[in-house]
Amino acid sequence: MFASISPPFAWGLLVLAGLFEIVWAISMKASEGFTHPQYTAITLAAASASFWLIGLSLKALPVGTAYAVWTGIGAVGAAVLGILFFKEPATLARIGCIALIVVGILGLKFLSSE
Repeated sequence: MFASISPPFAWGLLVLAGLFEIVWAISMKASEGFTHPQYTAITLAAASASFWLIGLSLKALPVGTAYAVWTGIGAVGAAVLGILFFKEPATLARIGCIALIVVGILGLKFLSSE
């Protein structure tokens, strides 16, 4: 399965992997130290999917670029959802730093040779 992956498909898998990273980060927070079984199960399933998908994307993408984009998607998503759902601070400095991560992700995508 997925013996050969084209770069555009790999980028799609990478974005999906990043979205699953957001899910596992938020569900881990909601699990309150793995004390809520339903959130713990979501955390483990989403983390597994995220790792599997990034692994597939690495068949066609450079590891440094893929890893940076994957963690960037997860970091931005977790930070934004933390602000929205967990009442984490939404300071101008924090939002500016999130924006810098987004610029870095886009730069890696559009400047990549893959």
